[in-house]
Amino acid sequence: MTRRTPVVFAGHGNPMHALSDNAYTRALARLGREIGKPAAVVCVSAHWLTEGTRATAMEKPRTIHDFYGFPAELGSIEYPAPGSPAVAALAREALGGAVELDEGDWGLDHGAWAVLRHMYPRADVPVVQVSLDIARPGAHHLALGQKLAVLRERGILILGSGNVVHNLGEMVWSGRAEPHAWNAEFDAFVKARTEAGDAAALAGDPRTMPGGALSVPTPDHWYPYLYALGAADGDPVRWEYEGLENASISMRCASFGL
Repeated sequence: MTRRTPVVFAGHGNPMHALSDNAYTRALARLGREIGKPAAVVCVSAHWLTEGTRATAMEKPRTIHDFYGFPAELGSIEYPAPGSPAVAALAREALGGAVELDEGDWGLDHGAWAVLRHMYPRADVPVVQVSLDIARPGAHHLALGQKLAVLRERGILILGSGNVVHNLGEMVWSGRAEPHAWNAEFDAFVKARTEAGDAAALAGDPRTMPGGALSVPTPDHWYPYLYALGAADGDPVRWEYEGLENASISMRCASFGL
């Protein structure tokens, strides 16, 4: 790839999307085809929370089924993408060295593989996951995303996987559920600030933002969006998918630099 690799944020939502053929999963597949095969993917997922920052550095990361109560078919999915100790080392260098390399404890959780199996179904792109230091504030994660931007020059795709709005306690298990007003409010606020290039407005406490108190009751699914914003390095956004599901989830997906 001769151009700077784009950045992607994927709202991953219900794990069952990993098995689905719908407008959302087709948008991911189309995006993968348009971007083409990158040299590697560095993924920041909502599902790897740590003290400090870690990066997977094994040759063959395992597929982690970090959910329960779903059909056996979902739990049997394997996404055998290779890892890359070399890319993990590059990520560590980009982040200033204060990153612990994980050579066996973690792998690829469903925040990574449930998205990537639609974008790169052959599982032939090396994947490195970077964890979320969950105790740190939004500005910290935005800054780390900015540091990861240098990897784009090496053909590496930066992927944030979470949800702009994620409140499981307020979910309605119906495909026809109307979104809560606060869901639509916060989702629209994030869209507007992103289109304005105002990443700083999103780096504060989301609970103080319009609709944010209920949209982001915990920051785990929100922080990956800040990594994508930081890695975007000012590139314009393109919305790959927009939708509010189960009343309290935003499936918004974005690319930057396409």
